Amino acid sequence: MNAFWKRLAFSFCALLAVVVVNSANAQQVVAPALAAKSWILLESASGQFLTSEKPDEKLEPASLTKLMTAYLTFTALRQKTLALEQTVPVSEKAWRTGGSKMFIRVGHLVPVEDLIKGMIVQSGNDACVALAEAIAGSEEAFALQMNREAARLGMKQTRFKNATGLPDAEHLTTARDLATLASALIRDFPEEYARYYSIKEFRYSNITQPNRNRLLWLDPGVDGMKTGFTEAAGYCLISSAKRGERRLLSIVLGADSDQARASESLKLLNWGFQFFDAVKLYPAEQAASEFKVWKGEQNKVKAGFVRDFVLAVPKASSDKLQAELVSRQPLIAPVQKGQVIGTLRLTLEGKAYGEYPVEALEDVGRGNWFYRLLDTIRLWFA
Repeated sequence: MNAFWKRLAFSFCALLAVVVVNSANAQQVVAPALAAKSWILLESASGQFLTSEKPDEKLEPASLTKLMTAYLTFTALRQKTLALEQTVPVSEKAWRTGGSKMFIRVGHLVPVEDLIKGMIVQSGNDACVALAEAIAGSEEAFALQMNREAARLGMKQTRFKNATGLPDAEHLTTARDLATLASALIRDFPEEYARYYSIKEFRYSNITQPNRNRLLWLDPGVDGMKTGFTEAAGYCLISSAKRGERRLLSIVLGADSDQARASESLKLLNWGFQFFDAVKLYPAEQAASEFKVWKGEQNKVKAGFVRDFVLAVPKASSDKLQAELVSRQPLIAPVQKGQVIGTLRLTLEGKAYGEYPVEALEDVGRGNWFYRLLDTIRLWFA
């Protein structure tokens, strides 16, 4: 048995050794410890962390950077400033870029779709630079776009300096921010995610290279996402797996080998699927409550979730979950659909189990001058 399969066997045994403590008043699920610097396991539908270790420690992301390069590439395709069939001239800079390559040649014209596959499947740094130059004119200008998009997505601890993830002392992120980015890519570009991230190999210029994500071969539920490695970052893997209707997303940073990042990621995913149930608390677009609105054309707004709200809970404990919806008051018109207008507070067996934003399910415009004046007076005494 080679070292990789020994490690997988060890991971499986470690998973079986996870202790679940049950009592009349509490249920605790003990998360596995991983041989890595930082990690997160995320319930994709709710954004809920099932477990994490040092989620806010700043680390080099290596080629996990390419998730943002892909995000901006898919954005350009959607905005029609780039097209799949468009050909991109390969600059000398792209050709000379070090690290992993898809082996494009300077002066050649390469279709955008080939560059996307080279970036995602082969982790080609040369492909990333070519795409960055096609989208922004230069890699430096593209890095500015990357940072603007990171800020928009809420990646508060991230700084990008290039499109590839090649080492730079200021090129840093966290497991939490990478979870935000990976979740956004799957959510905002589901067709592109399904089209590219499960490809196991890609051939370009008579060179076939396999996807470095070993889990695509080991677990049929895994359909992405990205590996990364530099000496400083260690071996990293963001993996996403779907079993039934559930999707889990794991981020493992700083493992000590290619084999370890795969086995530790698989350990994390298996633990999440085995020891938690996914419960749909609120269907998409179905009102969970109505909140008071001031100065509006109507005095109430339907509140709930624009997407299905699915929560992971320890096995056989969903009947012990309690929910409270709290409005943000005073809530003053206009109110837009999708606007956060309240908080869902959850407890499990009497203990806090998380808070989640509640959204408006409809627009409420401003009322006429008389009702606005009347509500202004009422608010003085509220």
